[in-house]
Amino acid sequence: MITIQETEIKQKGLLGIKRARELNRSILVSEVHKMDKANPLTLFQVGGDRYYGERFFWKDPTNEMVLVGLGISKQIQSVQAADRFFHVEKEWKNFLKDSLIFNEYEVDGVGPLMFGGFSFDPLKEKTKTWSKFADSLFHIPKFLFTIVNGETYLTTNIVITPNDDLLLYSKSMEERNQLLQSLEKSLQLETPALIKTMEISPDQWKQSVDRVVKELSEGLLKKVVLARELRLVFTSQVEAEAVLENLYIQQPASYIFAFESHGDCFIGASPERLIKKQGAEVYSTCLAGSISRGNTEEEDQQLGQTLLTDPKNLIEHGFVVEMIKEALEQSCKEVILPNKPQLMKMRDIQHLYTPVIGKCGPNTSLLLLVEKLHPTPALGGLPKTAAIEKIREVEVLDRGLFGGPLGWVDYQQNGEFAVAIRSGLIQGDEVSLFAGCGVVSDSNSEEEYMETALKFRPMLRALGGEK
Repeated sequence: MITIQETEIKQKGLLGIKRARELNRSILVSEVHKMDKANPLTLFQVGGDRYYGERFFWKDPTNEMVLVGLGISKQIQSVQAADRFFHVEKEWKNFLKDSLIFNEYEVDGVGPLMFGGFSFDPLKEKTKTWSKFADSLFHIPKFLFTIVNGETYLTTNIVITPNDDLLLYSKSMEERNQLLQSLEKSLQLETPALIKTMEISPDQWKQSVDRVVKELSEGLLKKVVLARELRLVFTSQVEAEAVLENLYIQQPASYIFAFESHGDCFIGASPERLIKKQGAEVYSTCLAGSISRGNTEEEDQQLGQTLLTDPKNLIEHGFVVEMIKEALEQSCKEVILPNKPQLMKMRDIQHLYTPVIGKCGPNTSLLLLVEKLHPTPALGGLPKTAAIEKIREVEVLDRGLFGGPLGWVDYQQNGEFAVAIRSGLIQGDEVSLFAGCGVVSDSNSEEEYMETALKFRPMLRALGGEK
């Protein structure tokens, strides 16, 4: 699949060793090779033999880019609540400093790249559910497969210390060869049977909605997003590979992701982009207001038209548009967006949707934009700070990465983050699913409860719990 000369391997290794010793610190040696076309699901699956618990997967809604990361050459994490975006970016830049990068391809997402995310609220008390994930967690993989417009690239990242010799580099090359040879395996996926579904405190959740509705009519808060959890139990361990394959088939127009940490796996199919940066342009998505799909084309169109003219949903959507526009205007010379929303139709649900484009400088920090945008009113509420405080107070759920920014940044400051919704956390033979809805002054707790049930469907189906 890849032919590399032994002399070329040795030369790069010696350069890395020389630089690490000159600087007296660890440095990154990263090299990129184009390879034969590969199935991304197979790449993720075969990596489970050696790198289980150290994998990630990402596919964008356009199918233009897929990332598969195997192994961890460097982990960036922070337990700090304050300035966590700044600290992650600082550590990422320090890691890249003086690195040797052998990459002849001008393609985003190729070369050194970190993948991961931020928890929804680092000040929320952590529970056992999310104990395997730090509030800020990113992995720089040993091996990164990037598939862009049908072309496949393999990035190999090796961290060399001043005490290392050529043996480390040779071992890494042998590890890569073994991985590439394993791609010829044919593995069977099995999905265990769902044996138990537990709604976590549904009555208490409805009471929280009623209480917040009352407060909204009396105070300064305009909107609060409340989430709840569904816990599923299966006959045996749930394999992320099987769930990814189902999501790939069932939710092709979504961001499909999986992120492993210490044996647990956060997985989902989100329709919502937070921010994408490509050179001097950034792209964001306003997604708020939803309704079910129809059983017939006529019913579907009627439901869509109802959504487009519904005052409650239009107001809720307007909050998100205004907030994202204001956030981008702080960093962009120009912000372009249509004057009214359109429909985004997913398999189970349709949303009000407004795309946004920003013109910025090429050195604009992607993580700074993520910080400004998170959480949008679609996941937090308005005003932002007061809404998060209210969620922290009334929500029993520890959201962890649910509703937070999840995505990637490459060494050239390009990257993309989605809002991690329509998602679940795999823990052995159990899975927690998460869903939320926007509560405003005229919300009805039973209707909001049914909306969250609708939002559970994509993950339930992918897990075999709903047809």
